[in-house]
Amino acid sequence: MIFLSDFLRADVVDIDQKTVGSVRDVIVHMGEPYPVVTALAIRGRGKEMPATIDWGAVRAGESGELSLNVPTSALQPYPRTDEEIWLARDILDKQIVDTDGRRVVRVNDLQLQDQDGKLLVVGVDIGARGLLRRLGVERVGRRVTRLVGRDFPQRLISWDAVDPVRSDERSMRLRISHQKLSKMHPADIAEIVGQLGGRDRAAIFASLDDEIAADVVEESSGEVQAQILARLDDERAADILEAMSPDEAADLLGDLPEERREQLIAKMEADEAEDVEELLGYEDDTAGGLMTTEFVAVPVTLNAQQTIDRLRELEPDAESIYYVYVVDAEERLLGVLSLRDLIVARPDAAIADIMIKRVIAVPIDARPEDVAAVIAKYNLLAVPVVDDDDRMQGIVTIDDAMDEVMPAGVRRRARAL
Repeated sequence: MIFLSDFLRADVVDIDQKTVGSVRDVIVHMGEPYPVVTALAIRGRGKEMPATIDWGAVRAGESGELSLNVPTSALQPYPRTDEEIWLARDILDKQIVDTDGRRVVRVNDLQLQDQDGKLLVVGVDIGARGLLRRLGVERVGRRVTRLVGRDFPQRLISWDAVDPVRSDERSMRLRISHQKLSKMHPADIAEIVGQLGGRDRAAIFASLDDEIAADVVEESSGEVQAQILARLDDERAADILEAMSPDEAADLLGDLPEERREQLIAKMEADEAEDVEELLGYEDDTAGGLMTTEFVAVPVTLNAQQTIDRLRELEPDAESIYYVYVVDAEERLLGVLSLRDLIVARPDAAIADIMIKRVIAVPIDARPEDVAAVIAKYNLLAVPVVDDDDRMQGIVTIDDAMDEVMPAGVRRRARAL
């Protein structure tokens, strides 16, 4: 195997067998799927030696020495481009995301491979062997582990399964994106984000679209949520809050200082801001504080086909369409439709005839444990919340109800699973 550490500080010898310097760094072009080595950064011993040379001038490399195929006088400085990166300076010892293992790891060394005349970066060494290799004592470490009867395995990750964390000025210039990271489940991204510092979290969120970012925020702990919002400008924070479910956004805003909360609400679209402000008016330990205003309700005057047409028009999120609720002109809850009953009903059947009239609901001031008990007793996916006049105000979903009454340790383990 070839590693970056094999090149660093290696002597550079020209075609006349004259030692002209040592390797300072290896420069690559950030291509897909693997970066390609294009040049070397050199610590020269004379004025004739340029600071960077084209990889094409290298004939061979072995035993800590790189041989050139030209004399020193023929070397020309390598022209730098925006798509290149210095491996030791920009990647070595930095944090990266292992998208297969769903974790943040540190780069101890980089694996290189010769393929079709090109030298590619194909892997990342995240193990102790990488550190020992850089110190020049890898063989000693392997002998010691053999003496105690243990293995000393390589811990390598394929380059196509990693994603650089930092999106600083250099990374942005290199067009390093987080495409691999954005394809992961939001819960996995949230776990990774929780392992990062504020600057790196901001870099991750800068690369995610609003919908994915909102899902990641919802999956994060309250402390991490507040830290994320603190790093975002008001416009981006408001966009993410708008993409969140109203109850989650209200919970998050409720934990912020009043001045910051008002700033963000003022930046949100009017409809989303109104829903959030309504939810903020309820006590946390009530059904009103748990509920979301994202639910589907249709007038009792519709038939089955008209109701299906209304659903197509509304295009509700999958998470909000557990049931279709039926209300009168005053928004009073009259019944509930299961999607199965709605689909199999005759198109001209009045929903008043096929709806379930005995609806299980909870009052807006019900305690969270009582809401959870109702959901568990009747095997519901969501329960409607009504006011004193039976007007529908929202729904509490099973996951929100269970989260509220589940012990914190169990909740964390459940999320991890």
